[in-house]
Amino acid sequence: MNYLSICENIDTVFMDVIQALLPLVIFFLIMQALSLKLPKNYVVNLFKGLFITFIGLVLFFQGVNVAFFPAGQNIGAICATIEQTWIIIPFGFTLGFLTTYAEPAVRVLSDQIETSSNGYIKDTLVLYAVSFAVGISVSIGMIKIIYGFSFVPIIAAGYILVLILIYLSDPDFIGIAFDSGGIATGPMSVTFLMAFGVGVADTMVGRDPLLDGFGMVAFIFLTPILTMLAIGIMYKEKEGALL
Repeated sequence: MNYLSICENIDTVFMDVIQALLPLVIFFLIMQALSLKLPKNYVVNLFKGLFITFIGLVLFFQGVNVAFFPAGQNIGAICATIEQTWIIIPFGFTLGFLTTYAEPAVRVLSDQIETSSNGYIKDTLVLYAVSFAVGISVSIGMIKIIYGFSFVPIIAAGYILVLILIYLSDPDFIGIAFDSGGIATGPMSVTFLMAFGVGVADTMVGRDPLLDGFGMVAFIFLTPILTMLAIGIMYKEKEGALL
């Protein structure tokens, strides 16, 4: 099993974060000099915030390297050694559901939707629907790895279904659906669930981690969109029944 010490390769993480933030800092300084002309106190506070952001990103990415990636890969590798491989499918659903349920971005989105809709769309509905959808997507990813079929037809059919559901769903849910897909592919799912899939594919006999292990994030993005659009259809029918 692959484990890293807490500070191993942190210098590389420092450089990656600097490269990510530096263009934004340069762009801001240029805009400040040319047109913004913001007060000095504001600029000082902004750079304090950037410093906090820098430290936070370094700690986050180092935590991902030290904990999330190794944990996901090792759990996937252990699951791939189970004789009854079908067990990986419900296990993947559980892992996907719990990971998304713990995703801070999903909870923020849920709260914002309930607030913006004045309670019409409950935050718990969004939270559980997106978590359930990601669980389904991980299960599909495990089926793909176990049986080795191509995910391209499923993705193509999924987006065709999205286009159909857009015309049938409540307009209020269209933007929510696509935001749900983007939020679901947050740092928790991308770092942990993708590593889990790669770990399963890397250990299972006859599977290529590059060919079979990747692609799960595409499922994770797609299924919340379909789920929220389907909920939008139910809300639309409910409103029609009330009229």
